[in-house]
Amino acid sequence: MNVNNEIKIFGGSSNPELTKAICKYLDLDQGKAKIAPFPDGESFIKIEDDVRGRDCFVIQSTCAPVDGNLMELLIFLDCLKRASARRVTAVVPYFGYARQDRKDEGRVPITAKLVANIISTAGADRVLSIDLHAQQMQGFFDIPVDHLMAEPVLVKYFKEKELKDLTIVSPDVGNMKTAARYARELGGDLAIIHKKRINGKEIEAEEIIGSVEGRNVLMCDDMISTAGTMCGAAKLVRERGAKNIIAGATHGVFAGPAVERINAAPFDEVIVTDTIPLSDDVKKIKNLKVLTVSKMLGEAIKRIHCNESISCMFKGE
Repeated sequence: MNVNNEIKIFGGSSNPELTKAICKYLDLDQGKAKIAPFPDGESFIKIEDDVRGRDCFVIQSTCAPVDGNLMELLIFLDCLKRASARRVTAVVPYFGYARQDRKDEGRVPITAKLVANIISTAGADRVLSIDLHAQQMQGFFDIPVDHLMAEPVLVKYFKEKELKDLTIVSPDVGNMKTAARYARELGGDLAIIHKKRINGKEIEAEEIIGSVEGRNVLMCDDMISTAGTMCGAAKLVRERGAKNIIAGATHGVFAGPAVERINAAPFDEVIVTDTIPLSDDVKKIKNLKVLTVSKMLGEAIKRIHCNESISCMFKGE
């Protein structure tokens, strides 16, 4: 891709390895920037390349530490805008705060909308992200949003495994559409877990609608956070006679007791992508495999720069 003079790709400190992989796919040198803290903890960023009139992309997942990575993204955007970049795209592989997308009780914020507003205010001309927790989040932005799905990356891996006697299990009702798409792509049966809430923090998998006895089970979701729902579902399907149990997710958040829960659950394999870098603690998860979304993001960046269709990436065009 011989566009070094037209396009610049910068990476924040949240996921440097993903940025390097994207630049390698595009055969581009990564943009130079100085990122350092002031003694009082404030972030300082200086762009060290000429970006005047160029198409600039900032790759920064707003994963933990969420507020620090978000602030770094905002400063990057402002810095590029003030340096006269022609267009600035915020590439946010994992979009933190996406779950706070509605008022489900009184006197609470819609933080997802707030974050969308401040990203626009900071100088982003468009946003590129993967598997937002809720599709309607795209409407929170007053700038274009390119929403990618990691499903093709996961499906390709599962097809290569040639899984027989496959049942796709949705760990809850809200994940039914996702499970149905995987069932259609992989040619498996479909089952769903009915669960009940014990209290504000605990949910118990109660019943399976569908059969899993003697079947290989695949459970897929947009993220694994504290892993309570997925681990509960895994234990239930094992009790009902499932053979191999595989968990797949785009974003490996792995918050709180997730690592302990997953290692105690009967998973034969746990698959995530590299939208979020893995901590040393997370690397202790048994049978964990990480798939890369760098090629998909790189292709999307190239298409945005060349004013080509993004949706065609998922239609085989």
